[in-house]
Amino acid sequence: MEKKELTKELLAGAFFFAGIFLLLVFVVILGGNKGLAQSKFQVVVLYRNVGGLMEGAPVRLAGVNVGTVDRIEFLDREFDGRRVEATLNILSKYRKQLENDLRFTIQTEGILGEKLVAIDVLRDGPDVDLKSPIIGEDPMDVEDMAEVFAQAAEAFTRTADQLSQIDVVGLSSVMEDSSQSLLITSRGINEVMDELQEITKKTKRLLDRVEQKVIDGNLFKVF
Repeated sequence: MEKKELTKELLAGAFFFAGIFLLLVFVVILGGNKGLAQSKFQVVVLYRNVGGLMEGAPVRLAGVNVGTVDRIEFLDREFDGRRVEATLNILSKYRKQLENDLRFTIQTEGILGEKLVAIDVLRDGPDVDLKSPIIGEDPMDVEDMAEVFAQAAEAFTRTADQLSQIDVVGLSSVMEDSSQSLLITSRGINEVMDELQEITKKTKRLLDRVEQKVIDGNLFKVF
């Protein structure tokens, strides 16, 4: 009886340790795929408004996941109008790709509107110092879009008012006068061309006669 109990306990212990081992293997594999076991460095980006960005959100460079958002905190004091600090964990193997002029923007992805940090390489300015806080670009929220549409509508209304103030009758009269002037001018040009053509014909006949006189040898004789 005691042997059976001991066997059960040994089997239970074996299953327990086997489960622990499998769990550790799963964690290692999952952590490797997620980059949990890989070397990282941190980049601090400052925003006025993160627009719902959450810790754990992906960080992407050219569509490639290069890290995650580690934490989001309020600054004790505003810096250049920014009051929110987002700390990003970037995989060390991508450090070389970030040795350029960079732009950190918060973008929306998917139907549910998940937020992520997108890194754009500009290549026009100086390299970014990744050890110092970087000024990020805030996401465009609904209020900003409403303001843009309002400005566009206002500009369209002003243009419509300006067009409505144009004297259409006066404009058509001016265009009619201009067309008449162009017609008269074209007629005058046609008359001048006809006269030039006639002069050219007369000049050719005269030259033909002079040429014939020269051929006949009596150019200086009285006609």
